[in-house]
Amino acid sequence: MKQYMVTRPLYSEDAFADVHEKIHRHHKTSCLWRLTKNGVCVNCSCDLKRAKNAALSLLPFIGWMRIYQLKEWLLSDIVSGVSTGLVAVLQGLAYSLLASLPPWYGLFTAFFPVIVYFFLGTSRHISVGAFPVLSLMVGAVVTRLVPDEGPPVNITGFEGLTSDEQRVMVAASVTFLMGIMQLTMGLLQVGFIVMYLSDTLVSGFTTAAAVHILVSQLKFVLGLVVPGLSGPLSIVYTLEKIFVQIEKTNVCDLVTSILIMVVVFIVKEINDRYKAKLPVPIPIEVIMTVIACGVSYAFNFRVNYKVDVVGRIPVGYESPMGPNMQIFGQTAVEAFPMAIVGFAVAFSVAKVYSVKHDYIIDGNQELIAFGASNIIGAAFKSFAASTALSRSAVQESTGGKTQMSLPDLFPLFNLKGMLMQIREVPYLWRRDRPDCVVWVVTCLASILLGLDLGLAVGLGIELLTVVFRAQFPRCSVLANITGTDIYKDRKDYMSIYEPEGVKIFRIPSPIFFANIDFFRGKLVEVGFNPLRVLRKRNKALRMIRKLLKKGELQMTSKGLLLISSGPIEESEDESNMEELDQPTDFKDLPVQVNWNSELPANIHVPRVDVHSLILDFSAVSFLDISALKGLKAVKQNYSVTTLGNVGMIVYFRKLHSCMFFDDEVKSSMFFLTLHDAMLHILEKHPVNSENTKVCEKV
Repeated sequence: MKQYMVTRPLYSEDAFADVHEKIHRHHKTSCLWRLTKNGVCVNCSCDLKRAKNAALSLLPFIGWMRIYQLKEWLLSDIVSGVSTGLVAVLQGLAYSLLASLPPWYGLFTAFFPVIVYFFLGTSRHISVGAFPVLSLMVGAVVTRLVPDEGPPVNITGFEGLTSDEQRVMVAASVTFLMGIMQLTMGLLQVGFIVMYLSDTLVSGFTTAAAVHILVSQLKFVLGLVVPGLSGPLSIVYTLEKIFVQIEKTNVCDLVTSILIMVVVFIVKEINDRYKAKLPVPIPIEVIMTVIACGVSYAFNFRVNYKVDVVGRIPVGYESPMGPNMQIFGQTAVEAFPMAIVGFAVAFSVAKVYSVKHDYIIDGNQELIAFGASNIIGAAFKSFAASTALSRSAVQESTGGKTQMSLPDLFPLFNLKGMLMQIREVPYLWRRDRPDCVVWVVTCLASILLGLDLGLAVGLGIELLTVVFRAQFPRCSVLANITGTDIYKDRKDYMSIYEPEGVKIFRIPSPIFFANIDFFRGKLVEVGFNPLRVLRKRNKALRMIRKLLKKGELQMTSKGLLLISSGPIEESEDESNMEELDQPTDFKDLPVQVNWNSELPANIHVPRVDVHSLILDFSAVSFLDISALKGLKAVKQNYSVTTLGNVGMIVYFRKLHSCMFFDDEVKSSMFFLTLHDAMLHILEKHPVNSENTKVCEKV
């Protein structure tokens, strides 16, 4: 076993500062604050390098294009691009129907936002375009302003337009507003909100999104006509409408879907099992699409089996259009949750793949990328774009390496990975139950209430768990591992050394206004309640003085001796109750009272077996003013009960800046390490034990 030996002085913070001089560092400030009186920028770092970094941050594609491995990645990106592009076209057509729009407008959503994201996005694997839940949210706005039955809402600009054209205007306008919100949040650098999206929350959220997509596809698999629904319990109402007319299932649609999914499942498993031997994954999505379209055309599914087909699609793109400002006012309430859900879904999926493939995504840049994608896309009549879980799964599983792979019949199977995340629940329950609660609540809330409200609920629960962990941390009592300078929780180890009368208390979280009372309560459990002991001692002191005055208590060589045989009555002087909280004064007593010995007249005072208390704050990340006041009160309370040795390992500089120290709370009480504090106490309170010698020699 390797060993090391260190010989150094015993350091308190003051002693260490006397020997080792610190370097005073000047913190960098922005250019706005580094101006001389003449207005000349001093020590300004706005140079070419910063400009280059800014350009790379705004246009991330430059970064990965510079490291693009042509031979290794190009073939995989081509296969992935063809597969993903075909699925994106098919999904765009289908998801347009969810948005209550003519199907070919989904092709615009599968094209324009993708091009913009190629230049601005930081994820290399998500496939930008229509997302079914977001499409449902757009459809709810569209049908509210332009209902299936009855006249549309009175909006300037609707005059002379067909119902479909009015709906396209509504969808494009609400998408434009959604993009403005996302772009604004990105420019204001509020992408930090993604830091609150933990892996657990993302897992629960994406699993719920996969369930929504699964349900949204059932009507296509069964060949049923079900209106698009959104909002709380929409998934329940959708399932109700599906099962009410389940007897109307189109058998041809169902059989076709099952056959396709079985074939795709088998080939996907082959791709996964033999991925090391295959040069590129088998593009089964492309193959099955060609086969299915050919079979549908050859056997005339539309006429013979009443299978819905897209039909004729207009050639070319339509001329761009500006948003309708009046629609902005009508849809602002819906546009904001759409902006949040669209970004949250995209970032959640992007985060999954960035972790898997080991690269970094930028939340602020993602907001800018999706904001610009939706603004430009809306100008060309596309509707809200995010990313589809199934389409992104196609892009990643078919070997896509970068966004170079950018240009359904298969969403159910491609959601397998997301749906199988439910297997994390038993593991989380065993390892971290608060995280398990976050996963389950986020998933259930997102399924039942919708992704917008579900995300808000999940984020709220996650923040509550953070508050709970910080407000009620797992404190512990440490002990020395015999023969070392290492200190661990005494409950976890057998070979430990605890000097008599010394306690080491550790709190592993910040100390602030919300948990200072919890900290003080835990400290009482470790040692004793100083105010309770003080009051008991002062009551006993009153009784001793009273008995001495009456002559019923006398001094002997053995100490105080009770000479009265009658009962001793204890009386309370309510007017002097506040004196019980003041330090004990022994000046008028002929002898010093040993509070840990047996006292006469059946006077009982709690024993105090702790003479030194070490507070280990090495895991405390910050202290606020409430914590500083609480710590000073703790020191003062313990001091009046003669517990004078309180060693702390804390943030020394902040305590100085907040004027924490005074004549009683001295900086010399603070030590660099637990072992320094322990050795300092053992010098003042030596213990006759071999273990003590071992401890001191380390």
